[in-house]
Amino acid sequence: MHLPHINLMYSASGLGVGFLVGLTGVGGGSLMTPLLVLLFGVHPATAVGTDLLYAAVTKATGTLVHGLKGSVDWRITGRLASGSVPTALLTLWLLHRYGMHSQAATSLIQHVLGTALLITSVALIFRPQLAALAARAPRGIDPTRTALLTALTGAVLGVLVSLTSVGAGAIGVTVLLLLHPKLATSRIVGSDIAHAVPLALVAGMGHWMLGSVDGAMLISLLIGSLPGIALGSHLSSRSPEALLRNLLAAVLVLVGVRLVWA
Repeated sequence: MHLPHINLMYSASGLGVGFLVGLTGVGGGSLMTPLLVLLFGVHPATAVGTDLLYAAVTKATGTLVHGLKGSVDWRITGRLASGSVPTALLTLWLLHRYGMHSQAATSLIQHVLGTALLITSVALIFRPQLAALAARAPRGIDPTRTALLTALTGAVLGVLVSLTSVGAGAIGVTVLLLLHPKLATSRIVGSDIAHAVPLALVAGMGHWMLGSVDGAMLISLLIGSLPGIALGSHLSSRSPEALLRNLLAAVLVLVGVRLVWA
């Protein structure tokens, strides 16, 4: 049986990104995909496809933890998925139709990725203020309207995640905080992570079928990231959360600008 070649540089990157994900709760796609594109020169479509399957594996572990703690609102997760899975499939079909590795698709992925990182940085910086604003909002919220907006949020995330592997974390959590101000933040985060699993799996399998997943790279990343996430999660309660979040946002702004205006 032929064993895949393990690249220690990818594993070291996985360790670093996994540690930051565990420490800050920021989605790995915001860090891993631009790292692969800018530092390692990986084709944007391959970076996105590989990162999606990487996210599906790592977030399945997070979902298990949140599920056991009872911090997943499965109704919200289902509504998000009802919007995200169809738009993810549509986005993948369009990428296949117009050529995943064409110059136009490469440019589109890179620019949407950069824009998603800039939106993520804004979401990270202003999330506490937005959460406080939502908490002070009037309580008479129409449940039907909230359900539709949650599904619409999922639909937007389905496109974003399929194109860039970014968005299901910081952006998704921020929008859910505004839509569901009565819900505890831990349940918002747990529901968002649970939703990311089917979305990343569907989008990742679609990229794999289109030939934009590097299996050896995926295994190398997971070897580093799984212990990194465990260590970061263990230390997260003792970390300066606000400082880390703002530093991370600053890095994402720089990377986002570099990708958009490359």
